[in-house]
Amino acid sequence: MNEYGNVENRIHHKHEQTGAEIITYWIRDKIFMGRTFEEYVKGLITPLNIAAGLVVLAGLYLILMRFVFGLTEVTEASNEQPWGLFLSWGLFTGVPFSASGFVVGTAVYIFGLKKYQPIVKNAILLGLLGYLFAVVFLMIDLGRPWRIYYPMIISFGTASVMFLVAWHVALYLSVQALEFSPSTLAWLGMRKVRKMVTGMTLGLTIFGVMLSTLHQSALSAMFLLAPGKLHPLWYTSYLPWLAFISAIGAALALVIVVSKLTQVFMKDSADSHYLESLDGITLGLGKAASFVLFTYVGLRLISVTHEGAWGYLNTPFGHWFLVEITLLGILPFLFFYGVQNRNIGLIQFTAVLTMIGIIMNRFNISLIAFNWQLPNRELFFWKEAVVVAAVVIIEILVYRWIVNRMPVLRQHPDYIGDEH
Repeated sequence: MNEYGNVENRIHHKHEQTGAEIITYWIRDKIFMGRTFEEYVKGLITPLNIAAGLVVLAGLYLILMRFVFGLTEVTEASNEQPWGLFLSWGLFTGVPFSASGFVVGTAVYIFGLKKYQPIVKNAILLGLLGYLFAVVFLMIDLGRPWRIYYPMIISFGTASVMFLVAWHVALYLSVQALEFSPSTLAWLGMRKVRKMVTGMTLGLTIFGVMLSTLHQSALSAMFLLAPGKLHPLWYTSYLPWLAFISAIGAALALVIVVSKLTQVFMKDSADSHYLESLDGITLGLGKAASFVLFTYVGLRLISVTHEGAWGYLNTPFGHWFLVEITLLGILPFLFFYGVQNRNIGLIQFTAVLTMIGIIMNRFNISLIAFNWQLPNRELFFWKEAVVVAAVVIIEILVYRWIVNRMPVLRQHPDYIGDEH
């Protein structure tokens, strides 16, 4: 009788602890990846993580100083030179690379290219984080984040380019969050909600394509308002088209490079289907990138001719333009050669060069060749570089955190055959 009573007490005690045990198990399984808190923290203490943490702490301190004492605490911006790295890197460079979600999503969900299905969730995640952190950089530069809705509702009219960009970025960020949510919902085990959101995939993709097409071009269309400030070799009425086409090339290059990095550094978070399909996918993306960059370079040369700007070539800015256009000009041939010879390594290397070329182009438009006639220019302050490095590291850490836990590079075992 006593023995039975003890067993009954243990069963009763177990039922009393069920709720707490479930929460503890959930945190350990979902957040700490099956390890105890002590094991998890110990695993984080590596030389690379410590170095990244120091940079992040320095950046967060400078961001705090910016919001406490103003923008001049971390930049040397002025009325003549209104922006530096925060917008040149975070917005004008970050947004084109964030087109990965709409480019790969369009290929898979609209054109039915199921070959690229293994990378679509990763591409959407890259796009989502790219837009999210572009907004972060924008808030650091503009300040007063509680007034973020002003460009959308109060400050500008519907004819303003900033009104267009603000609404498009806000809506597209929301669309990408919904597009990626099936992975999050699968991780959380919310099958019914996931099924509902997955049913919206095609509609979300179409809406996202419309938004991304418009705002990728609108972002560079802002520079059409400053014909005297942007150097003639970069100022052209073709800017919206050039921005849109180059964003597609940037997206393809980013997906190629990140896919290779995940194959090397995050293969434990990927399944065999993802890893085995990357070579074929890389060849397909390389072929698309070759076509896109041929188109971009041709249109870029036509734009210089159309604006009658060839006379500036024999100047320091003209020499710098030749560096940019030469780099971008050889890229489609390298992609084409790599695809024809099935040289995966060359395609991946060319994708890295493509990222460098697109970054160079966006920096030239927004920073280097902007306000080119000013006698004395400070392009950026060293504190800006620290802040940018810190935010980029945070973005990488967020990406790593998500991929290590959610079914991004792999199929969730409970949803095999039901992946969107």
